[in-house]
Amino acid sequence: MTDPTRRDFLATGAVAGCSSVVAQESPALASPERPFLTPADEFRDVSRGTPKPYSLTGAAREAARLTPETWRLEVTADPATEEPHTKVAAVVARPLTIAAGTALDLPALLDLGKTHQVHFLKAMQCLNIDTPLGQGLWTGVPLRDVLRLCGRMTNVRRISFRGFHNNDPRQVFQSSVDYTHAFETPPGELPAFLAYRLNGEPIPPERGGPVRMVVPWSYGFKSIKWLQQIALTNNPRNTDTYAEGNNDPEAVLKSAAFSDPVPAMHPADRPLVVRGVVMCGPSGVRRVEYWVRRVEADSPAVADDAPELLRAPWAECPLDPQPDWTRTLPAGVRPQDVLGFDRTTGRPREWPLRYSVAPFTATVGRLAPGRYEFRARAVDLNGFFQPEPRPLQKSGKNAIQVRRFEVA
Repeated sequence: MTDPTRRDFLATGAVAGCSSVVAQESPALASPERPFLTPADEFRDVSRGTPKPYSLTGAAREAARLTPETWRLEVTADPATEEPHTKVAAVVARPLTIAAGTALDLPALLDLGKTHQVHFLKAMQCLNIDTPLGQGLWTGVPLRDVLRLCGRMTNVRRISFRGFHNNDPRQVFQSSVDYTHAFETPPGELPAFLAYRLNGEPIPPERGGPVRMVVPWSYGFKSIKWLQQIALTNNPRNTDTYAEGNNDPEAVLKSAAFSDPVPAMHPADRPLVVRGVVMCGPSGVRRVEYWVRRVEADSPAVADDAPELLRAPWAECPLDPQPDWTRTLPAGVRPQDVLGFDRTTGRPREWPLRYSVAPFTATVGRLAPGRYEFRARAVDLNGFFQPEPRPLQKSGKNAIQVRRFEVA
């Protein structure tokens, strides 16, 4: 099949990936039975494509450049112009292409990591699924340092990137960041980066390896798997595939609490213990709260903005203690070397860490027999109560989860 053109790269797309996946109720990430870092093979999978790129084997995987030996990354300038928004095309001094033999390979990326490598804790979450998919320590090289290899560039307003999707134009999946977010991240802040390790090991194909993009502040659709092409463009418009599904393609992670399912029956002679995790978005987390409400079997649902819910007697829910970082992080990774950690003390500069999840535990005293609902919500540092703020319904699924159960 003919490779797509650069104009195709920035103009084509497909049906949004995660939005087509039916969410299955699953436990939140953290509990005594689940480690703080999710093993690579235990992340929930919402990969798109038919067949799934990671299912390719042997010669087919090599031809797709999805092995460490065959992986290549092309970086080129988009030649397209379009009045009135794009009057001149982007230009880059040293494009990286397979045809010219200059495409970046994995050894060169790892060599770049010797001086620019970053480690970062991030939980992956789909924009349209109300449960995080897993949390890992991601290791790689900032996007800005990869783009420096291309030399001088002019008239670049966005950086678009796409991964392998079977060379089928109908399955093309791409995302982007603006120039400022790619190049001008403040020192010590969390940059978009090309990841090649997860929890200290090479990223497996199921998680988007050998190399995937990681955009810390956003949902998973920005963290393109099986990364293979980057295009520098003067087109200021967002051309992410996810924009086609009425999604907000610039959405950032929402601070939100997610609780484990509660057993349908609970004995009256024991306290109720509910565990879960809270996602920490850019607006941070001030606290997690819970509310237990008695209901009748036919009680109607309560909307997230109902006066009854807003005036409810919410109680603060404590976060679990931080893990022992020297034992939690992979061998060879010091806490001081992880972005967001203090380089002197080796402790997080804030807790929860932005763009990661932290566990919480709600302990409810003994309840009289009857039917109940349990809710947990996050309150961010701006004073917003989950599910606020949500200017668009598809800017991140963060409705308050409701867990119904009976005390017998």
